[in-house]
Parts: sequence; structure tokens; C-alpha cells
Amino acid sequence: MRAFRQPSLGMTMIELVVAIVILGVGISGMMLAFSTVAGGSANPIVLRQMQAIADEMGAEIALKPFVPQANAANAGCARVNFNDVSDYNGYTTTNQICTIDGAPIPSLSGYSVSVEVIEQPWVAVPSADSKRIKVTVTNAAQTYVAYRRRTGYAQ
Repeated sequence: MRAFRQPSLGMTMIELVVAIVILGVGISGMMLAFSTVAGGSANPIVLRQMQAIADEMGAEIALKPFVPQANAANAGCARVNFNDVSDYNGYTTTNQICTIDGAPIPSLSGYSVSVEVIEQPWVAVPSADSKRIKVTVTNAAQTYVAYRRRTGYAQ
């Protein structure tokens, strides 16, 4: 008569250690992926805010007349006396964004903006009739640059 052997009902110690190691490597890989995603999740919000600031400033500048006109000097970050595109050249703010009349916007503290307006030829338009508008917005270590073009099509 042969002896009948019952099947094993558990795991050996080696199988248990191998399973723990495999699970540990898998979980650590998932945690690394999640921490990378979570670490960069705030950046798109800041980037979109910088893009909105640059777009609004560029639109404000592009809507001004092309031909330079005499105006009074502004105080602080006010732009209320800017009456042509060239007035914005060299405009900068540090750690604050202001309304056109110079009132700081508290929710945008920490952002800085600088504007450069230069005459530059564009396609078939000579440099005397074309201005490139460069708006740079910064926040901490991030920078966003937007360009616009304004030509003297309407004086």
C-alpha cells in the first residue's frame, strides 16, 4: 500500500519573502510615479495665470494707437496715461500686477511683468510701420514670454 501525501496548505518562507519583495518594488514604483505627478500639478495653474496676464497686457498694448503722442508721466505701475504703443516700452513691475490706474491686484502678488516694444520689420512691412511687443511674466523660477505684432495700418 502506498502512502498518500496531503497537498501543502500554506507558503514556504522563501515564497513569502519573494512575494513581499515583489510587492515592495511595485508599490515603491507607483509611489514614485504619483509623487512626480503631484509635484508638478500646481505648475499648470501658475503657467495659465502667467499666460492670462501676458495676453491681457499684450491686448491692452495692441489696442493703443500706433503713432506716438505726447502724454504725462505715470506714477508707480499705473498705465492710465499711456496713449500709444511705444509708451509701454520699458514698463516693468516687481512682485505685483496692477490695474491700468495703478491699483495692485492682491491675488496676483508675486508675479512680475516687463514689456519691450521695438520697431522691427515683419514680412513686407518695413520696421518704421511695424512694432514687436514682447511681454515677459515671471513668478518665482518660472517665466512666460508672449509676443505680439502691431503695425501702423490705422493711424
